[in-house]
Amino acid sequence: MARETQATRARYDRLAALYDRLVGSDGRGSAGSQWRARLCAAASGRVLELGMGTGANLPYYPARVELTGVDISPRMLSFARQRAERLGRPVNLVVADAQDLPFPDQTFDAVVSSFFLCTVPDPGAALAQAWRVLRPGGELLLLEHERSSRPLLGRLLDLVAPLAVRLVGDHPNRRTRLEAARAGFVILEEVPLWLDVVYFVRACRPRAPGVATGSPIRASCTG
Repeated sequence: MARETQATRARYDRLAALYDRLVGSDGRGSAGSQWRARLCAAASGRVLELGMGTGANLPYYPARVELTGVDISPRMLSFARQRAERLGRPVNLVVADAQDLPFPDQTFDAVVSSFFLCTVPDPGAALAQAWRVLRPGGELLLLEHERSSRPLLGRLLDLVAPLAVRLVGDHPNRRTRLEAARAGFVILEEVPLWLDVVYFVRACRPRAPGVATGSPIRASCTG
């Protein structure tokens, strides 16, 4: 395991007991809970959540999904397990690195991530793994924050990034939608939830490779 990944595991093991208070993930009825509800409602079939953490999304998944959650931190997943038991929510919890997932190719119908790709050391590697374990036509569902295109806000996020990375491993100035497109996903829907910083994104792994259609190269999610 790379040094940065080991540091990430140690950081979240330390933060686990305080994590829900730090990020307000227990606040039902808040804007954050509405965002999580929107994200999880879009999931169906065999679902993998990357960076499940303490299981903040567990109350919002439809009962019909077959849910697997991974996280690098065993301590975080111990809290997710307790939450799942309280909710009576079946979930397969796996301690694993999202940059090197232990699942066969094309295992899942959907991959979900909420405020995770801002913390993983290599988001491109995590997105490549999401692509690999998704079936063709499967969906990538993201609730993430990224660098604002507004000049002042964007520069502010750049300024606070080193401190945020040092304290909680959060990169507030990543460009997650661009990373997803570079990984080969087709963006189907992108909804700004707070300014141009927090987004809900629905994307897919195309069923077919890009096909020339005159000028642009297009790809099909439906075959």
